[in-house]
Amino acid sequence: MAVPKRKVSKARRDKRRSSVWKLDAPALSKCTQCGELKMPHRVCPVCGYYKGKEVVKVEA
Repeated sequence: MAVPKRKVSKARRDKRRSSVWKLDAPALSKCTQCGELKMPHRVCPVCGYYKGKEVVKVEA
């Protein structure tokens, strides 16, 4: 059975784990209809269009 020869220090352990917890900002794309920023592959919450077609009626 494999057993570590030496104790892994807290600094070394935490350095290894540091990149696991990084958060990425969500990718945003411009709506082709109104130009507002929206999440990709989703209906625009401002105008209700997706791929040039009105999908949702948005009340002003």
